[in-house]
Amino acid sequence: MRSSLEADPLASGVATTLQKTIVPDRLPADAEKVLPYQLSKYEQNGYGKWTYGPGLDPVRRLDLMPSTYDGASATAAARLLRFFAITDIHITDVQSPAQAIFFGYKGFLSSAYSGVMLYTHHVLDAAVQTINAVHKEDPIDFGISLGDTCNNTQHNELRWYIDVLDGKHIDPDSGVKKDLAAGPRGAFLDAYEAAGLDKSIPWYQARGNHDHFWTGFLAVNDYLRQTYVGDEILNLGNVFQDPLGPDSRGFYMGCLDGRTPNGDIFGLGPVADFATPPKVLAADPDRRSLSKSEWMSEFFTTSSSPKGHGFDESNVQAGFACYTFEPKADVPIRILVLDDTQRDDEPYDNGYGHASLDQERWDWLVRELDKGQADAKLMIIAAHIPIGVEEAGSPMGWGSSACVPEEDLIGKLRTYPNLILWIAGHRHRNIVTALTSPDADHPELGFWEIETSSLRDFPQQFRTFEIVRNSDDTVSICTTDVDPTVEDGSLAARSRSYAVAAQQIFNNPLGLLPTCSYNAELVTQLSPEMQARLNR
Repeated sequence: MRSSLEADPLASGVATTLQKTIVPDRLPADAEKVLPYQLSKYEQNGYGKWTYGPGLDPVRRLDLMPSTYDGASATAAARLLRFFAITDIHITDVQSPAQAIFFGYKGFLSSAYSGVMLYTHHVLDAAVQTINAVHKEDPIDFGISLGDTCNNTQHNELRWYIDVLDGKHIDPDSGVKKDLAAGPRGAFLDAYEAAGLDKSIPWYQARGNHDHFWTGFLAVNDYLRQTYVGDEILNLGNVFQDPLGPDSRGFYMGCLDGRTPNGDIFGLGPVADFATPPKVLAADPDRRSLSKSEWMSEFFTTSSSPKGHGFDESNVQAGFACYTFEPKADVPIRILVLDDTQRDDEPYDNGYGHASLDQERWDWLVRELDKGQADAKLMIIAAHIPIGVEEAGSPMGWGSSACVPEEDLIGKLRTYPNLILWIAGHRHRNIVTALTSPDADHPELGFWEIETSSLRDFPQQFRTFEIVRNSDDTVSICTTDVDPTVEDGSLAARSRSYAVAAQQIFNNPLGLLPTCSYNAELVTQLSPEMQARLNR
């Protein structure tokens, strides 16, 4: 019999979306309208139900190639690299007094509240087990996490994230422990042993806006910092409209009750409705908000490789979260991990979910691109926030305080023939964008951008990537979405149901319905110099 402390097992057989997909059921015509927090009403009204659908063949895209190219005679000559990307896990301390539940429990923002909050680390654990199974069938060279590991920049959230990847004991209860005994793993706050990522797979980390801003949206001021470690529930106003931002007041944001099966909400509503400020069960110093250097430092306390997961001591000392690495010594590919989140001291500009580069990071990026080009390396930029996909002024688009305009950044990137790919998360979508060359005679100046969906929200997927050299001096980037394989009745399976229900309720603009998934083979032209390098 399986110990109650063990990780939830995988369902038999591991498949990617090439073989089968998750397809949400249509809601019954007579279904009662259910509010996000009414979890007990989901099943009886048809919310959260899904079936397996057919697999998705990869779309072969030639957007970056000359119009005369069809690649019909090309064959795969050699695999250069194989890796996975996870992003936007949003590990959540549901008992924290510093949440944003008020903005989502009846609708509006699923990022502020949905039932999946109860199971974020369980989904990560299931994804890790699935990655291990995929790796066993076809080895993976490395993995990268593209940010928003934490939901709310808390120390305990980050530790749960790293410890799940390391295969440690996970106790997601904070404050006063409701149950000192572990298991059985039937409730969202039960302790358990995580499976851990296969130790032969090194993994690297990028920084997201939720890793250093309150719920990814506000810079952490003194009031917020004290609220994290106190017991009084956060009091905020309408931060989306009030120019006071984090200094606005008027509503208690609420908390989830870990003693109840569905995490019932308490301590939420207008301040005038409370005779005294509502409190969580207990304060907890481990809920403290992390500075950039403190956040990076945690990655050195790990049992998986590499130590620091890309960051070194100089990153910590300088508070600078950009670095490079080369996954395989015999393959000329370099990964540039770029922190493109806003600085904590930038002016408030409709929140802090924008992409941005200050002068230091811009200079670093140009210097590393110049070096990669001179060293004859194919280059991949890994960042949390995508570029060139949001309208001007969007709260998820390019920030007005960046040291360069977005169009200048993209223009500069198009001067490097060895840059083949920008990978990102942030928008919780599976989107592929071609940033084409400005010169039809030099198609190698174009590059691809691939966004990966969140492990928190539907469709709760990670991606695999294969970089393949073709016989006609092109490179194919083959990318595949993967659903974590979950056991029926497990907490990760319950999370999938809640993720489907949240999408049915909030109707987030994910595109690619009904599966919200996208597999592709993306072809790009090699420069003459790289052709010579790879054909040696």
